[in-house]
Amino acid sequence: MTDWDGTQERAHLVEDEAGDVPGWVLVTLMTAGLVVTIWVLAGPALSALFERAISSVGVI
Repeated sequence: MTDWDGTQERAHLVEDEAGDVPGWVLVTLMTAGLVVTIWVLAGPALSALFERAISSVGVI
C-alpha cells in the first residue's frame, strides 16, 4: 500500500502545479518584453562600448 499512497501523492502534486501554467506564460512574456525593451534602449550604447573595448585590445 505504500507504493499506492506515493502514487496518489505525486498525482496530487501534479494537479497542484497544473494550474500555474498561465502564470509561467505571463512571466515568460514579461521577461521577453523586458529584454526587448532593454535591448532597444541600451543597444547602441552597448554596441559602442563593445567596439571601444575591441579596438583598445587590438592596439596592445
